Amino acid sequence: MPNSIVSIRDVVKEYSLGKVVVPALRGVSLEVERGEFISIAGPSGSGKTTLLNLIGCVDTATRGTVEVAGKNTSALSERQLTQLRLDTLGFIFQSFNLVAVLTVFQNVELPLLLQNKLGSGERKKRVMELLTAVGIDTHAQHRPSELSGGQRQRVAIARALVTEPQIVLADEPTANLDSATGEAIIDLMKDLNQKKGITFIFSTHDHRVMKHADSVVRLADGKIIGKESADAAVQAALTSAAGRSPVGAH
Repeated sequence: MPNSIVSIRDVVKEYSLGKVVVPALRGVSLEVERGEFISIAGPSGSGKTTLLNLIGCVDTATRGTVEVAGKNTSALSERQLTQLRLDTLGFIFQSFNLVAVLTVFQNVELPLLLQNKLGSGERKKRVMELLTAVGIDTHAQHRPSELSGGQRQRVAIARALVTEPQIVLADEPTANLDSATGEAIIDLMKDLNQKKGITFIFSTHDHRVMKHADSVVRLADGKIIGKESADAAVQAALTSAAGRSPVGAH
């Protein structure tokens, strides 16, 4: 597909635990079009994080093809993979992965320093604009240890967006945020998606996040079991949650 920015074909991912082979993905195929805002949904252990790691070039498939921005990732050298991650991808991790010894400003600036494309004035302007957008600009000189979980998540999101990547991968981006902050972060991501054409692929259990997606890919036991509209996915999530509720409020 010429308009696909991510193309996954018949991908199998297996992990070896001693003599036991554990399948994480079992023959997954998926096309993500440029500029899509797509959610990957499924229970814990369904393969969501594994799929994001393969797209993000932080892991390799056991079998099958993973193409990112027109490049077959299995054919790239380690240096080429590093360059692809730096120039094309932004990551929002559940565990933040912030550098403890750096300030908030320095953490967000780091990908720009690695890219080495902007002067210091341009870097400062872009970093501060993003810190303001995620509501953490007043903490620019703080270190991660001085921040709450929600504040650290905002820093991680600013860092993922600072290089204006073609694709942002987000593993449960609102997991550590209260409802209002979570909504604000999703609105920011959606705004960047629409204004800059950045493709967002995120995993989530949260129907508040799901409802903003263009479509929702459902994973179960390492297989894609369907792709549906956000409305249908939210309805299914709410029905499922109501079914588990002791009140049973449908």
